[in-house]
Amino acid sequence: MDIDIDERMATSETVNFGAGQSDMLRSARFRVERETHWRQLDELVTRAEKGGAAALGYDEVRNLASGYRQAMNSLSVARDISLDRALIAYLESLCARAYLVVYAPQESLGGLISRLLSQGIPQAVRRSALPLFIGFLALILGAVAGYRLCQNDPSWFYTFVPPEMADQRTPDASTDYLRSTIYEDEGHDSDRLAAFSAYLFSHNTTIVILIFTLGVFVSVPSFVLTFYNGLILGAFFAMFARRGLGYDVFAWLSIHGVTELAAISVACAGGAKLGLAVLLPGARTRKEALRQQAHDAVKLAILAALMLVAAAFIEGFLRQLIQDPVWRVTIGWGVGLFWVGWLLLGGRQSKASREAAR
Repeated sequence: MDIDIDERMATSETVNFGAGQSDMLRSARFRVERETHWRQLDELVTRAEKGGAAALGYDEVRNLASGYRQAMNSLSVARDISLDRALIAYLESLCARAYLVVYAPQESLGGLISRLLSQGIPQAVRRSALPLFIGFLALILGAVAGYRLCQNDPSWFYTFVPPEMADQRTPDASTDYLRSTIYEDEGHDSDRLAAFSAYLFSHNTTIVILIFTLGVFVSVPSFVLTFYNGLILGAFFAMFARRGLGYDVFAWLSIHGVTELAAISVACAGGAKLGLAVLLPGARTRKEALRQQAHDAVKLAILAALMLVAAAFIEGFLRQLIQDPVWRVTIGWGVGLFWVGWLLLGGRQSKASREAAR
């Protein structure tokens, strides 16, 4: 009895060894027949990963696509006949890398940014006329209301303007002090001015984020926040105008405010675009309309962020260095013309390109 058991165990071990050896032979034969194609594909994928698909010639791109299909077939066969796990893992890795090279967008980060700035943002702005009208209308209405109210009753200033933003510039301050805050070379501490500029940038960034994100709620919160910023602007202008410093404060606001206030209005437009998609989806569902409009809305938010960064640079450096009101107005509105020119003319196809597209 013991002899029979030993014989059966020996026979079983021999069979298992023979099966394992057979699998190894099949894997080796399978690899030998196809390994040349895998190596060629691996080489093409490696080159494309380093330099992009543009680094490959026409024939190499064609070989890359056909090699990817062959590798996928090899992987399918290897799984079906249960070849060794190391070979299957190698093919899975090779096919995944080849898939990314063949199907993933072949554009560098620099190329994406360049296309966004040269085409994406300007085109999104031109498709957003109504939301932009809403954004700028909210700011202008707020500014007019704040100016009229504070002109008639200066106490409204304390209602509209937070104390930390006023920074002692209140209707109770003397005319000389108010003038000194406009022409900052007249005795103001530079560290204090830098701290105040940093506060304004932080405040405006927070406002822009809130205006954009709350726009999805049927645009109302975005409109209200932008209107409130207009109230602050109008209150400040009225306070200085009552002291005969209207032109001076206009120049002081122009050098950075043209860009900064436009950024707030653009953020409101981005929020309004989301809100209008929810409010007026048209023939689409609200979800589909929101998804479609979100592409342009995000581009408007990026534009607002770029404008805030530019305004922070102007406010932190140029406004302190340049004290002449004429130059302040020239620079501020000159930068504004740059934004308008870029957004109106950028990303437009030439007549020849449009005809070729047809």
